[in-house]
Amino acid sequence: MANKTETVGIIGLGRMGRCMVKGLLETQTLNKNEVFFTTKHKETSTQVEKELGIKSCKTNDELIEKSDIIVIAVKPQNSAEVLEEIGKKISKGRTVVSIVASIPTSLIESKLPKGVAVIRAMPNTPAFVGAGMTAWCAGSGAKEPDWQRVQTLFEPLGKVARVDEKHMDAVTGLSGCGPAYLYVVLESLTDAGIKVGLPRELATLLAGQTVLGAARMLLDTGRHPAALKDEVTTPAGCTIDGLLELEEGKLRVTLIKAVVQATKRAKALAKQVKL
Repeated sequence: MANKTETVGIIGLGRMGRCMVKGLLETQTLNKNEVFFTTKHKETSTQVEKELGIKSCKTNDELIEKSDIIVIAVKPQNSAEVLEEIGKKISKGRTVVSIVASIPTSLIESKLPKGVAVIRAMPNTPAFVGAGMTAWCAGSGAKEPDWQRVQTLFEPLGKVARVDEKHMDAVTGLSGCGPAYLYVVLESLTDAGIKVGLPRELATLLAGQTVLGAARMLLDTGRHPAALKDEVTTPAGCTIDGLLELEEGKLRVTLIKAVVQATKRAKALAKQVKL
């Protein structure tokens, strides 16, 4: 990281946590001696140590002692237990980063000593290949040095955006869950290519690069997706027939509903967790 003496500890190194560590190590933001983790299961610890070359801590107390930035990466259902365990042991000067879906900063702060900085972030799994999207918001105790820490932590993993906390559940529904929606689209495009006679490997390449290129056009040009769509759609051409099928199949409405439902679920999860 910018200050190479800083260390990161991750509590609950699940799939998202592994994506983060992989990205941070590959970009040399961290070296293997600057990141620690804990998991509930010994088998998982052994597997991660072998896969990533980082060391597990036997307890969360040990992890806290070694870490300047403490990332909470457990499932929402397990967050109350973890915060109850570690809450009073984290001192000012450390930054707590929660990538737990749904849990607001105010609830996390209520379990920590007054003044401990809390950042709530929602990364997504393409962080694994440096193409992630992370949105974050700051708790009441977080100051500019904490903001810089979280930027330094997530910028090597892709795009980063600071948002108002009121938008975090919607962020979860769109970019947090969004890769899964797009994998369904990619699977469908690949299968369609196979249906019309393409070899699977070629169909996969065509689908993947097409989605990647379309996203790059959107971000690099800053143009509205409808305008970019119109550029591909020539009068009486092939694309308009394909678009008609998508409209009849209600793809647009279905994707909107997917984001809305995932957002509702994120809001509901927060109400189910008793902190």
